[in-house]
Amino acid sequence: MREFEVGSSLPRYEDLRLTRGRGRYTDDFSFTGQTHLYLLRSPHAAATIKSIDTSAAKEAPGVVAIYTGADLETDGIGGIRCRMRRKHPNGEPSFEPPYPALAVNAVHYVGDAVVAVIAETMADAKSAAELVEIDYENLPAAATLEEATADGAPAVWQEAPDNICFLQELGNKAAVDQTFAKAKHVVKERFRISRVATNSMEPRDAIGLYDQGDNRFTLYAGLQSPHALRAELAQTIFKVPINQMHVISPDTGGAFGMKGGMYPELILVLWAARKLGRPVKWISDRSESFLCDHQARDNISDVSLALDEDGKFLALRVETLASLGAYLSSNGTLVPVNNVGGLAGTYMTPHIHVAVTGVFCNSNPTCPYRGAGRPEASYCIERIIDIAARDIGIDRIELRRRNMIPASAMPFKTGLVYTYDSGDFEGCMKLAMEAGDWKGAKGRADKARKAGKLYGIGAVSVIEIAGGPADRPQEEAAEIRFEPTGEASVMVGSHNHGQGHETVFRQIVHTTLGLSPDKVRFVYGDTDKVFHGRGTFGSRTMGAGGTAVVRASDKIIARGKEIAAHLLEASQADIEFAEGKFTVAGTDRTIDIVDVAQAAFMPQKLPRNAEIGLNANVIVAPAGATFPNGFHICEVEIDPETGIPDILRYTVVDDVGQVVNPLLLKGQIHGGIAQGAGQALGEIILHDSDGQLLTGSFMDYYMPRADNLPSLTVQSHSVPTKQNALGVKGAGEAGTVGALPAIMNAINDALSPLGVRHFEMPATAERLWKVISEHRAG
Repeated sequence: MREFEVGSSLPRYEDLRLTRGRGRYTDDFSFTGQTHLYLLRSPHAAATIKSIDTSAAKEAPGVVAIYTGADLETDGIGGIRCRMRRKHPNGEPSFEPPYPALAVNAVHYVGDAVVAVIAETMADAKSAAELVEIDYENLPAAATLEEATADGAPAVWQEAPDNICFLQELGNKAAVDQTFAKAKHVVKERFRISRVATNSMEPRDAIGLYDQGDNRFTLYAGLQSPHALRAELAQTIFKVPINQMHVISPDTGGAFGMKGGMYPELILVLWAARKLGRPVKWISDRSESFLCDHQARDNISDVSLALDEDGKFLALRVETLASLGAYLSSNGTLVPVNNVGGLAGTYMTPHIHVAVTGVFCNSNPTCPYRGAGRPEASYCIERIIDIAARDIGIDRIELRRRNMIPASAMPFKTGLVYTYDSGDFEGCMKLAMEAGDWKGAKGRADKARKAGKLYGIGAVSVIEIAGGPADRPQEEAAEIRFEPTGEASVMVGSHNHGQGHETVFRQIVHTTLGLSPDKVRFVYGDTDKVFHGRGTFGSRTMGAGGTAVVRASDKIIARGKEIAAHLLEASQADIEFAEGKFTVAGTDRTIDIVDVAQAAFMPQKLPRNAEIGLNANVIVAPAGATFPNGFHICEVEIDPETGIPDILRYTVVDDVGQVVNPLLLKGQIHGGIAQGAGQALGEIILHDSDGQLLTGSFMDYYMPRADNLPSLTVQSHSVPTKQNALGVKGAGEAGTVGALPAIMNAINDALSPLGVRHFEMPATAERLWKVISEHRAG
């Protein structure tokens, strides 16, 4: 049975049903009397709504109802609220625009929902929508950061005429300014992080039901945080007691941060279900996803690094413009600021100052996306280090080594906001350089040049926060409940949307309680079955959820010792527990935990007046956030005649603390690298000057494919943390955090012989061919 313990490479349990078509996704559910919702969306990035005529559409075949924003207002239905408020540069609270489920009076981006059409079938709803007449008065738009911050830019909201939502500063500005004034070397560059769409395998979806007899809502939707969304729907949107809201989030095909917040469609299906007394279903297709999903990244950073004559980092200054889109999503103001601590990297830079300005644009609202600020921070620090190495003539690996925080310095307070509790950054670097054959790179470069190719190699040392915020890690819940037959159900507040939770939680329970995985039922995503939960985001599940399961196991063991002592006629103090058995110390008298669980439901086998059953639930928070880190090496070739880039080799050594399942860990790292490669090589959301979306399908929007990546070399250099019960640091976002800067460093290294100082993402064949041609001509 040891093959099931923590640390074993156990294949995913859930794959047996998912690969056989037995998954239960939102679209797999249908209900008697079900209707279908279609949303008529704005074709304009900015316009006033002069009138809406739905009279013809209401007479169309199959139409059940048509609603506008005025109907929502009449019913007093609240809009989406941002979970964190910040301050405008003038010190006043930042402006939060109203974000209703249907636009009222004006639209602010292409895709803004305007009219809800509900019909017997989706085809009927779409046909009727074509009969709705909306009179718009078009207005000037500013869809990009450059347009929104230009002099005389049109205001997305009149209440924010400068399009500035907030300014957040971190660090010691005075110390940074003084240090820069005296520094031997100052290196500067502007970095553009492209806007991307999540494109999860399963598009967003929702089904709303309303029980008039019980006065209760039920929502089916693929979500990352069912309990948090339940609270917002009940308290903010519908203003009902929270126990009148039931949220079920079944199997979910990818989320990556995009499914972590509130959306208009979640509100509309519930509201319409109550009005109609019938279930209402909305399923997005891929084209609609580009128009209505919250998007990510999209920022511009001016980065400056001050160094002394020996290449020691003295100070770092970063000034960032971050696009928030037209509205503030649930976590819209969170991402641009909360993870900038990663700008400190793995280095001993004593002084750092960061200023982040949130900007309104006529585009989709922005939200977290795998890494949620960490890849952007790592990109800024790791690109400026490579540029500094070239400018001042120091080998880039040596420059990193001179400034790297030694393992002996832990815990280490960085020059910004984080205090790293553990890590061996130089150890990861040495292992990665050995595994990636760094010394052999020169030979591979010579071979590539002889073949007429441009060769580049990139290396980055990256770190991120997991399970944060740093100062107040959030709680998670778990319950372990035994049945009278000895099987157990494990209910957790985190949500599985592809990570493998059904496997790793079974491994934890096997390790703590000795239960065979086939005797454990895993339950999540249902707010009626799981009593509390924060959800899955920020690489927190093993640190927070794993800790909760371990603590619940501790309570089961303590209760089990009471029962075992009675059954074995021994003192409770003499009962020991290991590998699923309770034993009287110093004897061979034992009883299995399954037998104890069965006895717990038999009053005749328990002490008089004893509690019946065996179960435990906990809500606990880890002691602190953790800091996964690693060293990535990427090698590329570029064909100068076509501009086509080819990733030849990719090596990563990560420290994610205790590894619960090495097989699943590699899967997470592989997926993260693929998403980082996607953004580096081609993913970008583009708008024209009128705010029209130019990349609204996979014909226009690049997505990474299997042949874009080589076989990846992934190794672990684990330094367990003491911040949680398992010693884990989080791994879900590590691949993306390192891939974005590693690949772009390699691309820039390949272009450097041509005199290119900095080439910005995305590294598409067309853009690479153009810059190669221009520099050759020059």
